[in-house]
Amino acid sequence: MKSLIKKLVETTAPSGYEANIRKVIEAELKGHVDSLTVDPLGNLIALKGEKTADNTTVMLAAHMDEIGLMVTHVDENGFARFTRIGGVFPRNTAGGRVRFLNGAAGVIGMEPHSSLSSVPELEKMFIDLGVSSAKDCPVEIGDVAVFERTFEDLGNRLVSKAMDDRSGVAVLIAALQQIKSTPNQIAAVFTVQEEVGTRGAGPAAFGINPDLAIAIDVTLCGDTPLDNSSQVRLGDGPAVHIKDAGTLADPRVSAWIRQGAKAAKVPFQTSIISRGTTDAYTIQTSGAGVPTSGISIPCRYIHSPSEMVDVRDLENSVKLIVQLLSNQVKL
Repeated sequence: MKSLIKKLVETTAPSGYEANIRKVIEAELKGHVDSLTVDPLGNLIALKGEKTADNTTVMLAAHMDEIGLMVTHVDENGFARFTRIGGVFPRNTAGGRVRFLNGAAGVIGMEPHSSLSSVPELEKMFIDLGVSSAKDCPVEIGDVAVFERTFEDLGNRLVSKAMDDRSGVAVLIAALQQIKSTPNQIAAVFTVQEEVGTRGAGPAAFGINPDLAIAIDVTLCGDTPLDNSSQVRLGDGPAVHIKDAGTLADPRVSAWIRQGAKAAKVPFQTSIISRGTTDAYTIQTSGAGVPTSGISIPCRYIHSPSEMVDVRDLENSVKLIVQLLSNQVKL
């Protein structure tokens, strides 16, 4: 699991530019699924098991994109202004290093700011690429970057940029590798553009027309000092995700997930968050509607360059999914 996570998080693939990570996932899944296809938006769809009149098609979605930055202007001195791709917040940005898709590196600076206890908005920040003129700047308007951070193994805890949602991608890959046979049809979708509005999952669900779905993503923790926003804790197991800003989970699917966790003898939690959403948002309302819930991986410091997960939560998430889909699904 650790080597897989490292490979995934160190692959650069912001929203709309997922080709690199898609190739990595395809290589991991070859020989473990019945088919691999890419839809017009770029979603990678892996099918396992046959579709029959008597069985259930279960869609599992994990998004493969990450947050990023896009250049909007390069001034005469070679400093690049930028806009956000997804949930990039000023407090997590100032002083950070970035890597562009063309290989160029830079550091995020900011205009003179009188307060030492706050940071300005992104409009007051710029990327310094180490040049002194526009003609020497290695990037131009429209070029895209992600945070530059290495993978750190802290024992059970793993830290990197893009744990949202490469940790979910790793869980789904490992589950597909471990499921040897299934009485269901599994449609595992590695979705695009989740960070800019869950844009990939809905069209994928429309094409698949599943009987039910699970979104696999990260969720906020409430286990740091003075944080009581959530009872989700690192290391206490995957969380059944039942509500966020865009989704109310189908109680039948959530109950099925809880039953599977008990059968697999893995610990589990419950996730309710007031902001943000997952691919469940657009899957749930696709076509005539899809009964949908979520399996969420506890994660600290979401949408920062140093997101933290617990490898035991990832491993238990895999056990849970294998348990659920190795048996016939009946809600």
